[in-house]
Amino acid sequence: MRNVKALAEQAPLIAPSILAANKEKMNEEIALAEASGASFLHIDIMDGRFVPALTWGPRFVASISNIHTLVNDVHIMVEEPWTQGPLFAHAGADIVTFHLEACPDQESVLKTISAIHNAGAEVGISIKPNTPVEALNPYFDLVDLILIMSVEPGKGGQKFMDSSLKKIAYCRKKINGMPLAKRPLIEVDGGINAETGKAVREAGVDVLVAGSYLFGHEDFQKRLEALKE
Repeated sequence: MRNVKALAEQAPLIAPSILAANKEKMNEEIALAEASGASFLHIDIMDGRFVPALTWGPRFVASISNIHTLVNDVHIMVEEPWTQGPLFAHAGADIVTFHLEACPDQESVLKTISAIHNAGAEVGISIKPNTPVEALNPYFDLVDLILIMSVEPGKGGQKFMDSSLKKIAYCRKKINGMPLAKRPLIEVDGGINAETGKAVREAGVDVLVAGSYLFGHEDFQKRLEALKE
């Protein structure tokens, strides 16, 4: 298991989202992301129930885990994350991020965090745009990453929601007050490009997920570098 928190000093970190990659050339797309200076590889898992779309499962994560050296950043948009999360940890995820909204109560949130950690991966927790950021308060010192969704989860290519900036700033203030070793990374996902990337960095983000802004463009590396500037 990689110490994801230790990467904070290298921020901003870029996480290309392979949901936007050419599925027929996945290996080449992943190699491009790695060669261009990415730090994470963001893998969106959807079960067709928590969100309408359906994507990959643990076998896919296992199949790509040995072809790159990036952090396998697996975002599970699924029901019952306490049972599903460990499956992706065993498949090779370095970090498994689940949704707070997928848990019916605090007990199931804590159960999910424990199950993923025990399976050998670090843990992220995510909230949808309509979920108050204060709902994360009990978990800041229990997880390794906070993922703020700046679009509704489940579909790529959506427009960035400005309301996420206040959530990011709130998280940054909370995290800066924590002991250094316990501080989770802050990640943002949805509608990220050069313009919105600058805004989220100023708000305090560590990790920027970008999909359609990067994949499908000949100047992939230039675009990735622009997210860091």
